[in-house]
Amino acid sequence: MSAHLMIKRNLAAVCALVGSVGLSFAQQDVGAFYKDKTLSLIVGTGAGGGYDLLARTIARHMVRHIPGNPNIVVQNMPGGGALLATNHLFNIAAKDGSVFASLSNNTPFEPLFGTKEARYNAAQFNWLGSPSSEVGLVAVWSGNPVKTLADARLREITIGSTGVNGTPSFYARLLNETLGTKIRIIVGYKGQNEMFLAMERGELDASSSIFYSSLIATRPDWLSDKKVNLLVQYGLERQPELESVPFAPDLVKNDDDKALMTAAFAPLAVGRPYAMPPNVPVARVEAMRKALEGTFRDKAFIDDATTQKLDVTRPLSGQRILEIIASAYALPEAQVTRLRKLSTQ
Repeated sequence: MSAHLMIKRNLAAVCALVGSVGLSFAQQDVGAFYKDKTLSLIVGTGAGGGYDLLARTIARHMVRHIPGNPNIVVQNMPGGGALLATNHLFNIAAKDGSVFASLSNNTPFEPLFGTKEARYNAAQFNWLGSPSSEVGLVAVWSGNPVKTLADARLREITIGSTGVNGTPSFYARLLNETLGTKIRIIVGYKGQNEMFLAMERGELDASSSIFYSSLIATRPDWLSDKKVNLLVQYGLERQPELESVPFAPDLVKNDDDKALMTAAFAPLAVGRPYAMPPNVPVARVEAMRKALEGTFRDKAFIDDATTQKLDVTRPLSGQRILEIIASAYALPEAQVTRLRKLSTQ
């Protein structure tokens, strides 16, 4: 049986259990367990990036919300687009409640995309929550003759990517297939900053996958000074500040294309998710969920994140993350094949 089918069969049952407290653990003194403990917060990316900065900010404030007020030590575990950390969390990490992780938003969906290196079942993680969801943008440098989505259907624009299967490449292929754009992919860039610099130099025309949160954090002048034209926004929800920018799911009429977009945009919807391994005592999972939710409501945390231009404006619960995962894995098999073709070219 395929990993996709196995996860699909388990998701409904797991969704029903999220948020419940097992009787066998209900009497545990969670505070006694966490008192004087040092918890490990694994970050699936390298030091200094957005995921790392957010995780360290959360760790500073979350300790006040966990019963027993334990310490939290952040440990970076980059590799394989966060697959190294995700596999570790599922298969190796301690399952006593002392380890949790900041995972990249692609990792819950890698088994669905057919990634062989993904050795885990996304439905079996204990999802804790996420500080926000992401919205993707197609942004074209202002000097380019392509000013609208209609123009992008008639004229070719170039975007950069780290590789043929990088996030910009995937979303460029998706938009070409569903919206009829003419986006040409140029691979070989080291990362987003290098691609942004290439746009500023005129080496690239556009980006197919600028996240709104990254744009306002790293290039706020691109919007304020109208250095880019935003052709389309995409995700499972609109960005409220960009009401005039067309929303990709509203532009497709074909039901198959709508279903494909729902699955393809699911990683954006879960934002920057936090999770614990499977089989952690339920009372400890619940305590950590409440602690993370409390952190997201904490004014001191919000002020700290805002000062660092970190987007924490639309938090999601662990239950909501699992619902998004379940919806993506419910994609019909024919569309799974189509999704995997777009993911691995």
